[in-house]
Amino acid sequence: MTDLAGLYNVAEFRRAAKRRLPKWLFEYIDGATEDEIAVRNNRAAIERIRILPRAPFDVSNRDLGTSLFGRTIDMPMLIAPTGGAGLMWFEAELGLARAAKAAGIPYCMATGSQVPFERVAREVGGRLWFQLYVWPAREITYELVRRVAAAGAEALVVTVDTPVSPNREYNARNGFGVPLRLTAANLTDMTLHPRWLLGTLLKYVLAGGLPEMRNHPPEYNRRRTRPAIAPRLGLSDTVDRAEIQRLRDLFPGKLLVKGIMHPQDALDMVALGADGLVVSNHGGRNLDAAMATFDALPGVVAAVGGKTTIIVDSGIRRGLDIIKARALGADLVQTGRATLWGASVGGEAGVTRVLDLMRHELTTAMANVGVRTIDEITADLLAG
Repeated sequence: MTDLAGLYNVAEFRRAAKRRLPKWLFEYIDGATEDEIAVRNNRAAIERIRILPRAPFDVSNRDLGTSLFGRTIDMPMLIAPTGGAGLMWFEAELGLARAAKAAGIPYCMATGSQVPFERVAREVGGRLWFQLYVWPAREITYELVRRVAAAGAEALVVTVDTPVSPNREYNARNGFGVPLRLTAANLTDMTLHPRWLLGTLLKYVLAGGLPEMRNHPPEYNRRRTRPAIAPRLGLSDTVDRAEIQRLRDLFPGKLLVKGIMHPQDALDMVALGADGLVVSNHGGRNLDAAMATFDALPGVVAAVGGKTTIIVDSGIRRGLDIIKARALGADLVQTGRATLWGASVGGEAGVTRVLDLMRHELTTAMANVGVRTIDEITADLLAG
């Protein structure tokens, strides 16, 4: 059992996850695409930002709360959608949702989750969002949208930056995909990681079988070791602005578009009625020449800032990163790998520990910057 109290930052959770998970699973979380330039540039862009702190001020009563769609959240972040979370820890989606609810922030569930959205809504609740990949079979996509709306999803987050499967060579090398290709190498790898094998995979087997993508309709749901999921439920390269308009008309809650980097695209999405944008390059996992999100963020803010909610992701590792994002004009951040590493190491408790660490880092940084509230974090704190 990992001593979670002995892990003091996200980087240490990453190392602990690497020890616990089989290599093919760890690389699925940790890896990016091709030469992994984009993922490195994401962190480099964040690290280049310098803050010009203010002093002296009374910063004894710091408040991390902020408004999101007319309601307060306890800090300006949410847990990003991560497909395959349930492979890292038994029913990890429930733990992610519980940790987010306890932290007073939203949890966005992925289309490719191993626990159905309805169950998370029923057993956990909280501010639940749902991430959508538009499938080639539009009628099935729209039925999924109606399902999550009926279950109480506050927001629908449509991912538009993945029209085709990215070139992730480590997944092909490791046999990771749909279906999972069992090889002597990855079978051996599983046996060399008994904590994951017994604590995750065996629990699924005892509960009735291997993990399934439970948000897929029952007639198309296939276990990862069965033949490939029908092409009707693959990625779609025909998603355009008209499709976003159809989804806006269909979904009654908040609609956000994830994967927006260009200012003109941001303007177009706002014109279509998007309630929010996620400035994202998918964690550097799709296009290896993609601009870093923190470099793209100012252009999006200049185009639509104040007209819609702006979220940024890709490379968030510290509470201080949240201050940098807010100073650049984002309303909040979302974390994918950071909280997934927490789930990989300790399930709900691991996610809670990661969120607590980031909260502590954020409030400490606010004091040292010289601000008491999130709204006081503005562009005049940026050095140069």
